[in-house]
Amino acid sequence: MFEMKLPDPGEGLLEAEITQWLVAPGDTVEVNQVVVEVETAKSLVELPAAVAGVVAELRCAEGDVVPVGSVILTIDDGRPAGPGEPVQEGGTQALDAENPSPGREQVEPSAEPAASGAVLVGYGTTDAPVTRRARKGVVAAPAPATDQVHESYGLDDSPGHRTEEVHPTGKVDAEAHEPALPRPEAGRSGDRAIAVTDPVGRPLAKPAVRRLARDLGIDLATIAGTGPNGAITPTDVAQAAAGEASGRRGPTRIPLRGVRRQMLQSMQASLQVPQASVWMDVDVTNTVELIEQLKGRREFAGLRISPIIVLAKAVCLAMARHPEVNSSLDLDRQEIVVSPDVNLGIAAATQRGLVVPNIKSAQDMNLLELAQALNDLVTKVREGRITPADAAHGTFTITNVGVFGVEGGTPILNPNESAILLLGTFNRRPWVVGSGEDERLEIRTIAKLTLTIDHRVLDGEQASRFLADVATILADPGLSLLF
Repeated sequence: MFEMKLPDPGEGLLEAEITQWLVAPGDTVEVNQVVVEVETAKSLVELPAAVAGVVAELRCAEGDVVPVGSVILTIDDGRPAGPGEPVQEGGTQALDAENPSPGREQVEPSAEPAASGAVLVGYGTTDAPVTRRARKGVVAAPAPATDQVHESYGLDDSPGHRTEEVHPTGKVDAEAHEPALPRPEAGRSGDRAIAVTDPVGRPLAKPAVRRLARDLGIDLATIAGTGPNGAITPTDVAQAAAGEASGRRGPTRIPLRGVRRQMLQSMQASLQVPQASVWMDVDVTNTVELIEQLKGRREFAGLRISPIIVLAKAVCLAMARHPEVNSSLDLDRQEIVVSPDVNLGIAAATQRGLVVPNIKSAQDMNLLELAQALNDLVTKVREGRITPADAAHGTFTITNVGVFGVEGGTPILNPNESAILLLGTFNRRPWVVGSGEDERLEIRTIAKLTLTIDHRVLDGEQASRFLADVATILADPGLSLLF
């Protein structure tokens, strides 16, 4: 009898939540077949079986928070455990996103890629095939683009960064924020809507959707899904909850688990740090023109190009002049630790909460390499494949609220970082250009940059000089040759 234990996910994480069982007692499993999905404080991961056999017992229920090392599943592999035989463990390789296990299949992209919508920090779709494991008995289908993730990275064409559609009033076209793909009808006239189930007898739904339904007290079996293959979407659950709410009153309690609990703890820790913010308006008209030029170049074909990519490069160039911004504080040794690598975090809003994966050694990348890295990163976020390693060792973070049509804000530091930069929406408005007798008003594209710093590590002068250099590059990308 094989006992499968919850493996150590690393990065100081001691527990994980069982989000979805993909097998049931009596099922036959193969080696490396994914049997369960678990959520840690930083990522959603799949755990495969280390042996072949028949599932004997599920030791945990969906929603249980399990300590690392606990037995979660037993498999009858036809070999009884002898006296004193050490307990076998399985599933550890599932936490290594860089070494996918056998049994994956290629899922071809949709013939018409989903267009980006308009979120805290989003992206767009690519034409590259997506590698995913096929679940037992479920026909693989291309997953629709997650609008929230697209918007989070600012790599879309949402109104917040569509300068030709943003007016000085600052209003955002609400229709442009709607998903571009038509929603399948739940049922046609004369047809009866039915809930589609997987081989285990449960309605098809992602772990985040199951958790949402559980928190709202909604039975998924009563919902007819409108997603691919009849899968239930968050909107389906919300509509079902709204229908039931009309007949009852009372607050909804949503447990703080996984990523959201980690976000709560991180933000509470951040408030123990004395923080200060500086900001400035920047004429980014030339950056917008550069982006349009890049979109037409063959090297960038198939990549989503947006202001966040140019901003990322500007940050890396300015960091070379101001390395102290890329630092952290070691209170135990009373030292400021300046990192030689810029591990550039990009804040992304997902259904599970805010995650901040980072691009390792971004300072060594040119603009094309940054674009490719960011496209790869957002694909992993969209598919829920971000691992603890992806979010570890960040040194500086960029957050983008411009996709909401928001002009600015004061971002809060991530733990162990000394600075975070916020990009606001792009607005067309009157701007003074020229000087002396040539001074005049023109309609230009303006954006607000806000830098929050750890005031124990950086002072106002250091923050201001760094921010001014970033703004200089965005105002005239050609000046980057001087950095």
